[in-house]
Amino acid sequence: MPERFSFARLYAVMLKEFIQLMRDRLTFAMMVGIPIIQLTLFGYAINGDPKHLPTVVVAHEQSPFARSIVSGLVNSGYFDVISTSARDSDADTMLAEGSVQFAVTIPADFSRRLLRGERPQLLIAADATDPSATGNAIAAVQQLANTVLRYDLTGPLAKLAPGQPPFDLVIQRRYNPDGVTSYNVVPGLMGVILTMTMIMMTALGITREVERGTMENLLATPVRPLEVMVGKILPYIVIGAVQVCVILTAARLLFNVPFVGNPALLILGVMTFISANLFVGITVSTIARSQMQAMQMTFFFFLPSILLSGFMFPFRGMPVWAQTIGEALPLTHFLRIARGVMLKGNGIADLWPHLWPLLIFIAVVLVIGLKRFRRTLD
Repeated sequence: MPERFSFARLYAVMLKEFIQLMRDRLTFAMMVGIPIIQLTLFGYAINGDPKHLPTVVVAHEQSPFARSIVSGLVNSGYFDVISTSARDSDADTMLAEGSVQFAVTIPADFSRRLLRGERPQLLIAADATDPSATGNAIAAVQQLANTVLRYDLTGPLAKLAPGQPPFDLVIQRRYNPDGVTSYNVVPGLMGVILTMTMIMMTALGITREVERGTMENLLATPVRPLEVMVGKILPYIVIGAVQVCVILTAARLLFNVPFVGNPALLILGVMTFISANLFVGITVSTIARSQMQAMQMTFFFFLPSILLSGFMFPFRGMPVWAQTIGEALPLTHFLRIARGVMLKGNGIADLWPHLWPLLIFIAVVLVIGLKRFRRTLD
């Protein structure tokens, strides 16, 4: 006859599991830390309506109408004017390198044509590589055109106020004029896939060898820690290159994503980014004591990367503290490199501000991983 259910035995098993969980501090920290990170990021950092977007104004005339337009842009809350004395070439360069989101051009004969009732053109060029980052701002400026000059068009000029706006608003959505989402998502997806696979494969592969005891064979050889790390990394670089080729082929054949830049520059960015992720995987493998812990730590790094890099949500929509964290993540800079080369045709001068942070990240993680890896072999 089977024994009846025992709450005492149930309590003993539960107590054992809690004690085992408390001994595994890393897993316990992940269980508590990941929900806290998710709540913090989704509650405070994620914003689908970015405001205070950096804007440069090319003012070919300094008139009351020009000043009213600039003030109206700032007061809308969507535009943060960083310069009103730039040249056309400066504005184009700043849009290409991504340092500004909008460039507003006020022509030299704006006031004269407006007073004649000829409806002059006001040009607003937007970096539309990420349509979600500019959509609401463009809608706001279109509404602003109806009211921005209402205090200037008084008295004898009141006849210009009724009806349509006294000037034509010309919107240029550069680099993605049709607002195709895949143009922005597919290059970013390449970075997301590389982040997930490179870190996880490296961390799990090395941790698995430690668990199985095969890593001990290295102790009987004269191989140095740096040689072991490089030897472990090189095969995954080849795998990452194959993944990139598959993604780029699909991007072109299936989604018609343009590629207007130099492929060699994209390869440079890809190799740098892959190296950064592989060294992170090596470092994770020296901390994790099991494959489960390695997978948990990989997710711990992957979650902020995908949320704070600008892949899922507009980067400039996040608060300053979240942008600061995002700037320290390799995926943030790789997204700018990939989108810059593929959509904008950026050169090395435009990409360098995003390459050197990756190189610094590699140097820091390499030093940490090398020290811990040497300790592991010893």
